[in-house]
Amino acid sequence: MRVLLLAVLLLLAGCSGPDAEPAATASSASAAPEGFDQALHDELIAMLERDQSGRTGGSDAEGDAARTERMKEILAEHGWPTFDLVGTDGEDAAWAIVQHSDQDPAFQREALELLRAAVAQAQGSPGNLAYLTDRIAAGAGEPQTYGTQVGCGPDGPVPAPLAVPSAVDARRAEVGLAPMAEYLAEMAAICAED
Repeated sequence: MRVLLLAVLLLLAGCSGPDAEPAATASSASAAPEGFDQALHDELIAMLERDQSGRTGGSDAEGDAARTERMKEILAEHGWPTFDLVGTDGEDAAWAIVQHSDQDPAFQREALELLRAAVAQAQGSPGNLAYLTDRIAAGAGEPQTYGTQVGCGPDGPVPAPLAVPSAVDARRAEVGLAPMAEYLAEMAAICAED
């Protein structure tokens, strides 16, 4: 399952969409847009690195609960960490941390609304919005919309139930995700490694 989590996160690196601004990093800070918060960007990236370390067998003394609490502070101060504020990689990092805040579904729902508003302003990833929407639904035992929540069973990938299976590819296309069959093929390869 650890390989699955890392692989899914790597697949999501492109979720920010083709219209997103390039991510600003420490090496490109001089080219960062006005309003870019390098310190917040770097903090989010470091939080994600610790998150992924813990999920892949490395050390993570911080844990999901502490990252969730810090994300609550960040969202209270800044709202959703937008592309302009933290770059695409910083926005992806914020999303991943919220995605892994399963111990606090109320917080995830609050963050979802902030992300939804950012996406409406082209300042957040539609793909990340789809994944978080599905994560919250699956966590609540409800059907998912975009088919992003998939586990590995003995025979390969097992998607969580879908609300409208006949509409899943159209909904995935709306947010820039590959068709369900392609996603399941990618997941089958990941499940085979796990």
